[in-house]
Amino acid sequence: MNALQPLFNAITVIFIAVTMFAGGLATTLSALRAVLTDLRLLALALLANLVAVPLLGWGLAALFALPTAGFIALILVATSPGGPFGAKLSVVQKGDVSAGTATQVLLAAVASLTFGPMSTAVLSVADVGARISLDVAALVRTVAVLQLVPFAVGLVVRHCARSTARSWHPVAALVSNVTFLMVLAGMLLGSWHDVVALLGSRTLLAGFVLAVAAFAAGTLLATGPSARRTTMGCVTAVRNVGPPLAAVGIAFDDARAILGALAAVLISGLVAVLPIAAVLGHRRGDLT
Repeated sequence: MNALQPLFNAITVIFIAVTMFAGGLATTLSALRAVLTDLRLLALALLANLVAVPLLGWGLAALFALPTAGFIALILVATSPGGPFGAKLSVVQKGDVSAGTATQVLLAAVASLTFGPMSTAVLSVADVGARISLDVAALVRTVAVLQLVPFAVGLVVRHCARSTARSWHPVAALVSNVTFLMVLAGMLLGSWHDVVALLGSRTLLAGFVLAVAAFAAGTLLATGPSARRTTMGCVTAVRNVGPPLAAVGIAFDDARAILGALAAVLISGLVAVLPIAAVLGHRRGDLT
């Protein structure tokens, strides 16, 4: 992995920036305004994503007595809301796509500032059997620049040149999907020994349970009809891979064991939540 590390880092940067740019291209000011002005929904979404899920991650890591790499990976994932696949799952489940997209982007923007301090606080308090030191300022700068700036640019393009945004969005979304798969493949290939060692492990189980519990928390801590509440559940369950990858690169020197555990947690989470969204979409399709 060391020889290919610069390439992996470059693809990761492209994935994060293009994903947020695509989010800006797809988000209207009215959709953002609708989420921002629904103070109850906003407060509950922030409560679920910034309080409930990090506490669930910490509790599950302690409950399953995860090894150091798994513990760190689960905490990094739990404290990083706003994964772009959350908005995609709102389409799969035939849910409230507008609310899901706006909330996902808002969470990603907020988390770009909260991820560093929150993950540092949890890892500092928790006894993970290793000396943890995250450069909070570096994390905030890195994540904010990679997420907030591309999203703002995309939003400006959407607002000022809607036809251009419509033509650019499919390309940006495609690049986002392809680079996500490349990042995931890079994590797996670069740490495959560690990933294989985790098969059947408590780390995989903890990632699976965290995703299910996050979906439940996001659904329960939401308002509106069923379609909106389950959409909030999917947005809460799918975490943002960008900040954890930045943290592993900045604070842990791209430690292979942590990258392997991170890949395992992310994969098990997707395995948990994808069938839920598919079943919901099938039922709503039948009703329609």
